[in-house]
Amino acid sequence: MDLHFGDSKPTDEERAAVDALLGPPESSWEGAARDEMRAADLRWARGGRAARDRRDLLLPGLHAINDRVGWISDGALDYLCRRLTVPPAEAYGVATFYALFSVRPRPATVLHVCTDLACAAAGAPELCAGIEERLGPGSGVSVQRGPCLGLCERAPAALAIRAGDPVRTAVSAPATVAGAVLAASAPDSAPEEPPAALAVPQAGQDGLMLLHRVGVVDPASLDDYRAHGGYTALRRAFALGPAGVIREVTDSGLVGRGGAAFPTGRKWQATASQPDRPHYLVCNADESEPGTFKDRVLMEGDPYALVEAMTIAGYATGAHQGYLYLRGEYPRALHRLEHAIGQARARGLLGDDILGQGYAFDIEIRRGAGAYICGEETALFNSIEGYRGEPRSKPPFPVEKGLFGKPTVENNVETLVNVLPILTMGAPAYAAIGTGRSTGPKLYCVSGTVERPGVYELPFGATLGELLALAGVRDGLRAVLLGGAAGGFVRADELDIPLTFEGTREAGTTLGSGVVMAFDDTVPLPRLLLRIAEFFRDESCGQCVPCRVGTVRQEEALHRIAERTGAAAAGDIALLREVGRAMRDASICGLGQTAWNAVESAIDRLGAYE
Repeated sequence: MDLHFGDSKPTDEERAAVDALLGPPESSWEGAARDEMRAADLRWARGGRAARDRRDLLLPGLHAINDRVGWISDGALDYLCRRLTVPPAEAYGVATFYALFSVRPRPATVLHVCTDLACAAAGAPELCAGIEERLGPGSGVSVQRGPCLGLCERAPAALAIRAGDPVRTAVSAPATVAGAVLAASAPDSAPEEPPAALAVPQAGQDGLMLLHRVGVVDPASLDDYRAHGGYTALRRAFALGPAGVIREVTDSGLVGRGGAAFPTGRKWQATASQPDRPHYLVCNADESEPGTFKDRVLMEGDPYALVEAMTIAGYATGAHQGYLYLRGEYPRALHRLEHAIGQARARGLLGDDILGQGYAFDIEIRRGAGAYICGEETALFNSIEGYRGEPRSKPPFPVEKGLFGKPTVENNVETLVNVLPILTMGAPAYAAIGTGRSTGPKLYCVSGTVERPGVYELPFGATLGELLALAGVRDGLRAVLLGGAAGGFVRADELDIPLTFEGTREAGTTLGSGVVMAFDDTVPLPRLLLRIAEFFRDESCGQCVPCRVGTVRQEEALHRIAERTGAAAAGDIALLREVGRAMRDASICGLGQTAWNAVESAIDRLGAYE
């Protein structure tokens, strides 16, 4: 392996950031200060195999530098690469893959302003213009327009990140020019975020299963969590044994809540039965679909539920190590989960002997860095392992060869949290909720032009109209986007669609992860479609030609027809259809396969360019 290290040197601050993560270097080969006693170190490499085994610390190392300094210099990257024996060219490819990192000098404070669908409908363009006017080149703040921040119920939104030791963050949502400027210029003085319960209009109501603790318990208190039924499900899991837990999950009919709707019990059984060891559990908390924020609310409002659910999943599938891959744009969720995991360890609920049952399990948080594609499970595995977050070809499937090439079960936050009521109430009672093919409760992220945006919990089978009635749909409703940017539009006269996986499929649309975005006739539909195309073009990993080229061609065609309708747009609409079919049929992963969905539905169902 030719590492091709450069001559750039890290600053003392950059070196300290890396050493805080990896410990001090043990030789000059790793970057320790040279002296006569260490000169011979450079004649051979020592510990290279051990360093390469730590390749998965590349992403945390990049975070450490970026958090401390605000950007990643050549010297800092070289030093991190020496410590991990990673070719700098590969590490550069990883660092430039993620939106939250920069390899060019920039101010220590970065203000990320969401310009995605919900925020665009709430005035994000005017907000950005006002912020950029106030924070000019000499302000010491870099203003970046970007994709969804997962704060859609409080749109428009902005997130300020100030590098340092420690890094400081502040959220402004709903954002005003003054509020966003304050968050960027004085993050410690910015108003505290509202509690997670404000994102749950049903908070405190009877009958909730997944959200019943949000707004009721103190999310920082393990004792409060246990007083409200916490860890009852884990005790029942130990009583049932791993096979019994998988049988309960299978009999409940639980399917994945991330959009694919794959039976959870089958996935767990397939992983548990693999002879290769070790097994891994990965929780996908990188919800980056525009309009999605349910997992954020669960993690902020009921973090111990996720810790307990991950422990149960690990026990059932024979995993002793769990990784929680968390969106980099969720600072409060990060703090809540770090605290919850620390408390669980201290109380014997994580570690070598959980509840005296002889089962060892622990959880490690890995932060994403702004890449929608890492929501795809194999791209997520690559990201954790220290590579670019590009999807892998299947087969082999993750249950056979997943994280680090070992059998891996991957579920998102909502799917895992559903396991708790399954074990406490029993599979038959859970399966009786909802419909025959879509069982249990479902969380919906409602935003856009409604009176009460937020996360709603309803049993499968409720109609779109019933959900929007709870949220207070406004007069002049023109369209509803189901499933987010990768979903599809439905008309205002189609509100009787049942919210089930099979019901939305029969209606020619998709439920996806549960995104429901309402738009009235004041929202310019062509501009909305163009933003969706921009999102997919920007988020494509570029690995496969159909997606890499197709998302660009889709955006170009939408730019051309933005101001045209009827016969003048017919040629470009035909081109859009051809490009869309190619992406759907030939792309490696779901990003390219679904990038045309929303545009197609707007043309066919809404007559967007007639």
